[in-house]
Amino acid sequence: MNRYSRQKKLHQIGDAGQEKLKNARVLVIGAGGLGCAVLPYLASAGIGTLGIIDGDKVEETNLHRQVLYTERSLKAFKVEEARDRLEAMNSSVEIEIYREFLNDRNAYEIISAYDLVVDATDSISIRYLINDACVIAGKAFVYASVFKFEGQVSVFNYRNGPTYRCLFGGKGQAVQNCEEAGVMGTTVGLIGMLQANEVIKIITGTGEPLSGKLLVYDTLKNNQHIFSFKKNKQLKIDEEFFRDHYQKEDLPEITPAEALKSKHILVDVRELHEMPQIELNNLVRLPLSELEENIHLLNKKDEIRLFCQSGIRSLKALKILKNKGFQNLKSIRGGAREISKILNDEKEEEYIH
Repeated sequence: MNRYSRQKKLHQIGDAGQEKLKNARVLVIGAGGLGCAVLPYLASAGIGTLGIIDGDKVEETNLHRQVLYTERSLKAFKVEEARDRLEAMNSSVEIEIYREFLNDRNAYEIISAYDLVVDATDSISIRYLINDACVIAGKAFVYASVFKFEGQVSVFNYRNGPTYRCLFGGKGQAVQNCEEAGVMGTTVGLIGMLQANEVIKIITGTGEPLSGKLLVYDTLKNNQHIFSFKKNKQLKIDEEFFRDHYQKEDLPEITPAEALKSKHILVDVRELHEMPQIELNNLVRLPLSELEENIHLLNKKDEIRLFCQSGIRSLKALKILKNKGFQNLKSIRGGAREISKILNDEKEEEYIH
């Protein structure tokens, strides 16, 4: 235990705190910039089990901020590269990886297996999914987001405290991600370390976690503000929907690659302003919020493939259409981001040739 001697000297940690860290199971959702800042410090601190879920591969544009990866990591799966680096840092930490994206079909089952969740994603829709799954599973999650030179950190659902929806409401607004807005690696690193610090505080029971508080840090001006918010008891999570999918209801799905090879009707059930925009000849835009009143725009005889941002709303849309007598339906797993990546890769190949 000489490895942890310096942190054990802190009376807030000690032997008891170190034992708590050893016995903890922490899930990090996303192995991008935030994940690469959070994971090394949690592994080095002696967290017993770290779960990492991400279906993405390392790209060159990631390297300036995703410091777990090297040039040799390009085109490799992030979770596999992260596991190898973390095991080299601390062989006593057990690393569990999920080479897939979090979605409504796997969220509850995976999140339920851990004590605490870290949101290291850059997707608004996935944050709502994380929030709802954590509320139903009774897990707290440490949130962060980064925009250009500014970052935010908070802790949600801690001891039945305020949730993500209590702060940001029931519907997410479209925002630019790192690819669209740009970001400094140092900003991501700083905010990720603040997340790791919240994880250690929660597990060891020391300090004051940012429950009911939103920390906003501006790295250009070195300004820091903390805003307080309360639990909205009127907000209810659609628990029935999650329970249905946790029981593995047989709802047909298809991969983005399979869907794009076909000539089926693709229905985008996202709101019209959501990015990335998908342009295809066989595409119909029909937001979930308007689906039932505009259902006449779809033909029951057509083979319909539905998608949204991540796979949550498309499954809801599938249920609605199924109840209205539509038969040949499938939801596109992974959603718009995966579809956009495939289309962009195809364009890049055409340009090269």
